[in-house]
Parts: sequence; structure tokens; C-alpha cells
Amino acid sequence: MSRIRLLKLASIATVVCLGAALAAPAGAQADRGNIDGELVIASLSPETGDLSAILESLRVPVEIAVDEINAAGGVLDTDVRHVTGDDGTDTAVASVTLDRLLTSDKVDAIMGPAGSTTVAGLLDKIETNAAVMCTGSATSPALSPKGIGGGYFFRTAPPDKLQAPALGDLIVSDGFSRVAIVALNDDYGQGFAKALKKSLKQGGAKIVADVPYEPGGGPYDTDAQAAADKSPDAVALIAFPDTGATMLQAFIAAGIGPADVQIYTTDGLDSSSIPEAVDPANLGVLDGLKGTTPAAAPAAIEHPFQEEFAATGVDAVFSSYFYDCAILTALAAVKANSDDPAKIRKAFKKNLTGKTHCQTFADCKAALEDGKSINYDGASSEFKKFSDHEPLSGVYDVYTFDGAGEKSTLGDDAQISIG
Repeated sequence: MSRIRLLKLASIATVVCLGAALAAPAGAQADRGNIDGELVIASLSPETGDLSAILESLRVPVEIAVDEINAAGGVLDTDVRHVTGDDGTDTAVASVTLDRLLTSDKVDAIMGPAGSTTVAGLLDKIETNAAVMCTGSATSPALSPKGIGGGYFFRTAPPDKLQAPALGDLIVSDGFSRVAIVALNDDYGQGFAKALKKSLKQGGAKIVADVPYEPGGGPYDTDAQAAADKSPDAVALIAFPDTGATMLQAFIAAGIGPADVQIYTTDGLDSSSIPEAVDPANLGVLDGLKGTTPAAAPAAIEHPFQEEFAATGVDAVFSSYFYDCAILTALAAVKANSDDPAKIRKAFKKNLTGKTHCQTFADCKAALEDGKSINYDGASSEFKKFSDHEPLSGVYDVYTFDGAGEKSTLGDDAQISIG
């Protein structure tokens, strides 16, 4: 055969291949060898980075869920396998870990990552490789659009478009009207700040300073001074632990620390280790600081997970939300009778809208195997309002620190319900 003839055939083959690729349906199931009758769940959590202080809060509840699932016979008559990896609170780190989870570990579902910016950076890869992702802590409003991640993305934690009004209500009800907002310059920080400004203005408060800061680690003296120069009567800090602690040190140096001005913060700083990170020689340095966070145990909910998790001694930061992610993922696989992520994603929400109410994996699994439709009542929420992939209502705790550096949550009557 002539060289020209070979080149023509090669060209035709290339066109045919390209045409087939273009004709393939969007989000088509990637053949990773993971659909094998074993449900594999990965915890993609911050072993390093800005959120590493709450690693155990996010990973231990998934371990509890997997133990519960396997004690009830697992999924598809097989124990669920649980693997772990570091999200680094960073998209680049998380992406490398995700590659390993998808290829070597052949996971079907990812619990995590923790941060909104990290989640956003992985969505294309999640869709391309057809893996379910459920996070219990990424709360940016940027993750709310319907169909995001090709329908493979879910979250159990309510978005910040709900928490921001809760924080705004708390600030205004406490009597403050000149508020400085200092927020991380990322999806989480700026999405929250935008919603908080709207809430505060609706409540009659004035935004005297709006300071975005870079998540590089400081120092943040200039940012803190920019807020202090406007003489606020309250400061809202939207941050994660590492940079948040550094920013609080800068606040204190600028004369707007908790001893001088009322400081409010969010779930990003909901960690008992923050006072020591700010000043190990003075654990009472954050005395009086207040923050909002998705409720660890909403007052209307009694769930077995709460007592079991309390026995671990781990901070309950987004813990019930990650537990619910794992349980809902496994129940979706039971309903789909498959570990195929494409089938799991289609079954996920159906288990929140059925007729038979159940709380535990064992009870819910039994109902599904009896041919019943279920309505899972979770540890974090009863999920009465749920879109295609996220809650449409939220309950928020108010937490504070005392003069001994102890973090505590105000009583159930202080919880704020939104939506």
C-alpha cells in the first residue's frame, strides 16, 4: 500500500475517532474499573493546610458511618471499603490525591473535600471520571447552581446564603450598627461576605469597612489597620483557622481585638484550638468572641450518632454533616443496587423524599430491601427542604470562647433557623 494511501487512511481514522469523542454524551461513565460490586468511599480531608485543625472532626464521622454500614451487612452483600487522602486545603494538593483515589483505589464516592475553593477546583475531574462527591463542610454559594459537577456533586451542609443571614441577625440583634467585614479572598470568604453585607444592610447596619485578605499566611497588619481606621463597633471575620488566628493577632495589635471590639466569626473558625493558636500564653485572649456554625445537633433532632460521636471527644465541627454524607451515599447504592456512581447520583435525593421515615442505615436498608421508599432523617437535618443537591434550610449554633479559652455552644434557644 502506498505511503499516500496510508496517510489518507490515518486521517480518516483520526476524524472518525474525533467524531466519536464529540458525539459521546456529556458526563458519560468513565471506565476506571471501579464498578465491581464493592462500594469504595474515600475521605478527602485536610491532613495539612489551613483546615488541618479540624481533620478528625471531618474524618471520624465517616469512619463511624462505615462501621455502622458494615455492621448491617454492608452494601451489595459486601463490606464498604474506606480509604483516605489529604486535600491540603488546596486544589493542587487535593487534585494529586484525587488522581490516586480514582485510579489506584478505584473509589466510587468522595466524602469531601473540606473547603469550597478546593471543591470547585475538582468538579471537572469528578464529572469526567464519574465519581460521586458529597461534602459536609463546603458552604460557598458558588456551589449552588443546579447540575454543578455534572450531577455528581452533593452537600449536606447548608450554603452560606443561609448562614450569612443567621450571622447578620445575630450581629444586629446584639445591637451593633457599624460593622467591618474582613474576609478571605476566595470562593468561601467572598461568597459569605457578599451575602453578609446584604443581610446587615437589610437589618439597618452600616458596612464601614470591607477588607478582603489573601490566604497566604500574613502578616495582616495592613488589613487589620484598614478595618480599625473605620472605628467599627463590631468586626465580622470570615476565615479558616491558620490565617484566621494570624488575623486575630493583627486585630489585637491594631486595637480591635475581642477585648476592644465585639468580634464575630463563622464556621471557618469553629475550633477549640484557636485561642492557643492566637496566644498560647493567654488562652483567654478571645473571651467574648461569638460565631455561627451549622448546628452540630439541631434542637428538633434526636439521633443515635450524637451520643456515639460525643464519646470520641472530638470537636463536633461539621461532623454530623459528614456522617450523613456517608450514610446517604451508601443508601443510594442500596437503592440503585449498584456501586456505579452514575446510578448512585440518580438515587441520592430519592431517599430523602419517600414515605418510610428511618434514621439508621440498618433500618433504612431493611426498608429499601422490602421495596419501600424511604425518607432518611439524618443526624444533621431531617432534610425537609432539599434541592437537587443541597439543603434549602439550615439551623445554626452560636458558639463563643470564655476567659479560660474554652469554646462552648450557647443553648438550643440560641440556635438560629433560616429557610
